[in-house]
Amino acid sequence: MSRQNVDLGSGSVGKLLFSLAVPTITSQIVNMLYNLVDRVYIGHMQPVETVGKLALTGVGVCLPIIMVISAFAALMAFGGAPRASIAEGRGDLEESERIMGNSMTMLVAASVVLTVVFLVFAEPMLRIFGASDNTIGYALDYMRIYALGTIFVQVTLGMNAYITAQGFTVVGMKTVLIGAILNTVLDPIFIFAFGMGVQGAALATILSQAVSAVWVLKFLTGKKTKWHLRREHLRPRAKVVLPALALGASPFIMQSTESLITVCFNSSLQTYGGDLAVGAMTVLSSIMQFAMMPLQGLTQGAQPIVSFNYGARNPQRVRRAFRVLLMACLAYSLLLWALVQLVPQLFALMFTSDSELVAYASWALRIYMAATGIFGIQIACQQTFVALGNAKISLFLAVLRKIILLIPLIYILPHFFADKSFAVFLAEPVADVLAVCTTATMFAVHFKKSMNALEEKPGL
Repeated sequence: MSRQNVDLGSGSVGKLLFSLAVPTITSQIVNMLYNLVDRVYIGHMQPVETVGKLALTGVGVCLPIIMVISAFAALMAFGGAPRASIAEGRGDLEESERIMGNSMTMLVAASVVLTVVFLVFAEPMLRIFGASDNTIGYALDYMRIYALGTIFVQVTLGMNAYITAQGFTVVGMKTVLIGAILNTVLDPIFIFAFGMGVQGAALATILSQAVSAVWVLKFLTGKKTKWHLRREHLRPRAKVVLPALALGASPFIMQSTESLITVCFNSSLQTYGGDLAVGAMTVLSSIMQFAMMPLQGLTQGAQPIVSFNYGARNPQRVRRAFRVLLMACLAYSLLLWALVQLVPQLFALMFTSDSELVAYASWALRIYMAATGIFGIQIACQQTFVALGNAKISLFLAVLRKIILLIPLIYILPHFFADKSFAVFLAEPVADVLAVCTTATMFAVHFKKSMNALEEKPGL
């Protein structure tokens, strides 16, 4: 898709959102499969009953650290990219490039710090996340190599957002596809043919990310991009970096707290429901993660449209873009809710074939996703706040749902119900309902004010 084919300021918003959202949704799904490939191959290391099982568990405890690395990429990517789109909408391409250049520098700086931290403190951190004496060796073998590739992960995830924000969603999708395909090819070669085991899996991953990083940087320094990565914009400036960090705090918290939420759910469910309840939670969280990807893709596709037209002071098009996004998100979330309530066992069977676990997970899924139907409102409003550059409210909403509401409810609700496991699962929909009501109310007030401000001084 060439830049000339993406006019964010005119044409049908619905068609534009569809053209931008399809590649971003595809990227989300491919990226999830990317993360599963290593575990699939490692789980088949021989003998499976000992080496394969222990190696898979060892790599599994590395996941929280990998999520932290991704969260730091989101801090500058999803904080800077909307601001760069807004600047472009104002006609200030130099400011767009300055934001992108500063983000590149911050991503590299974060990579250096994270690499040192993870190499020095790898073992105690992995112990905290559940590594045992039997699995710590595999976990360390994987993490020490993966940590060396932190800079490639940061550049790929962080700078790819600046490609998508310009409207080049197909190019952004190719970034993910290149890494995913290469990783799938290299994994069996390094793991089995070269006999490197989990070290081979880690090496395959960072090499694949390195190729994706080169692809991203080549595009952003090439002729097709609208925003060019220039040396003079790499020097960080506080007035550029700090607003981007403030706006990126919302997606950073959303990603970095996933591990904390998992620990809270699992600890409570282990107490009240045992291993079966914990196993069901693993299935539920996997279903939720996979099912939410289209919503994330829709909001990422809408971000350039909203941000650009907000910067261009075109309130009518911003309103139209939000309405289309809201209707699309709500329609999807309602459809998802209906399917979960009608045939929960089909979702459970995607992740397990154990009959007892399927039965328990099917019961729990109806409770856990009871408020999913209205979640489209939450994500449409929350991500539009990010697209408009409203750092304070987007940060508050991210903290509200997960930290202020969900975590306390996981521990509070069991005191009010005889079925304690039911109460733990119920924490999710209760938090969702409260968060949606708060978000929708705040959005109605602040969005109206923002649009009225644009109408008072429309773009020329």
